[in-house]
Amino acid sequence: MTTVLAPTKQAEQKVILHDVSWETYERLLADFVDSHAAHFAYDNGTMEIMVLSFEHERLTHTLTMLVELLADALEIDTEGTGSTTFRRADLAKGFEPDASFYFQHAALIRAQEQIDLNTDPAPELIIEVDITSPSLDKFPIFAALGVTEVWRHDGAQVAIHCLVAGAYNDASESALLPGVTAALINQLLAASRMMKRGDWVRLVRASVQSPPGGEQAGG
Repeated sequence: MTTVLAPTKQAEQKVILHDVSWETYERLLADFVDSHAAHFAYDNGTMEIMVLSFEHERLTHTLTMLVELLADALEIDTEGTGSTTFRRADLAKGFEPDASFYFQHAALIRAQEQIDLNTDPAPELIIEVDITSPSLDKFPIFAALGVTEVWRHDGAQVAIHCLVAGAYNDASESALLPGVTAALINQLLAASRMMKRGDWVRLVRASVQSPPGGEQAGG
């Protein structure tokens, strides 16, 4: 079993292990089932363990609020499923997103106590905060499990990626939240650092009632 230790940036730490069996991956998930201190991802024998930093969690919290506020303002039903572990043994793939959401299947998931990707659909939107490198490329995992859209923050800005014919294409606008562009997401994310939370919430709600990138989102 070989190991790659990621350099520390803003206290985020990652370990990448190779030649890890599926059984070992599942044992580790069971051992950490009640812990929110680390996230695990697995792809055909390669496993990443990530210890979360304050900046990572702050970005995740703000982006989660952003999705919920925008969906509410657009009157689009959504069900958040947080960092639920999604995995399929037959594909030898699994991951724990920073945040995840259902839209078309929100009512179905809302009525359940557990999610099993052998019978249930994958989340339609996930948030991936990745501010440290090297990292395990999780896009093949997301694609294999059928995640429709990924918002990925690379430590500088958010990019939107939409699943098309089994691969992710960069997109300027969300397919799930009409009118919500990557530019708008990044403007609102930047504004969240400079505004009182209540003022920011009102800004987010107002932003989808005006053209993306307009004066409201810019401050």
